[in-house]
Amino acid sequence: MENNVPKRGRPRDPERLKRVLEAAAQQFLEHGLERASVEAIAKASGVSKVTIYSYFPTKEALFEAAVASCTEEVFASIPRGALDPRDPENALTLIGKAFLQLKRSDKAVGTFRLMFAVTGQHAEACEAFYRQGPEELIHQIADYLRTAASAGSLSIRNADEAADQFLSLFLGSADIRVMLGLGKPKASEDARLIKANVDLFLRAYAK
Repeated sequence: MENNVPKRGRPRDPERLKRVLEAAAQQFLEHGLERASVEAIAKASGVSKVTIYSYFPTKEALFEAAVASCTEEVFASIPRGALDPRDPENALTLIGKAFLQLKRSDKAVGTFRLMFAVTGQHAEACEAFYRQGPEELIHQIADYLRTAASAGSLSIRNADEAADQFLSLFLGSADIRVMLGLGKPKASEDARLIKANVDLFLRAYAK
């Protein structure tokens, strides 16, 4: 993933950057893009406003970095080495579980609602959200699918298209209900959804 933090002025302590991005995500979620306060983000993270601007020259750049850090959580939650290209069923189950965990979170739901609300008003922010959110996640899943195809466990010609199809399987009625505030599925329901989606995907692409 492209790093959104400029090398010049990069904080030496990654925990400090993490605090800034977490505070920024919360501020954007609670107040929206326009009303989000960098001063409040600085206060919540314990980092000066001047320092934050030295890392992220605009509020939009800070928003993009916050979205990117959210996307990274999907694969960060999967144990290193767990995505075995010879075992796509297990790997895709782990990816599906991590994706749903993020997609069902209040942070992700709130961010999606925020972006839909500002569509047409903040084109650059919407583009950044798409680039660092859905598009980046598709690319990361496609990378795994390519390794699985190279290992001979999947038969895929267009990995990006297949990755998009896999994620799209999770955006059905349950996701719509979540986005509309009509309740979240039980863990057992999501578990069944993951298994059904992985089975369907493998019927299409397994060798």
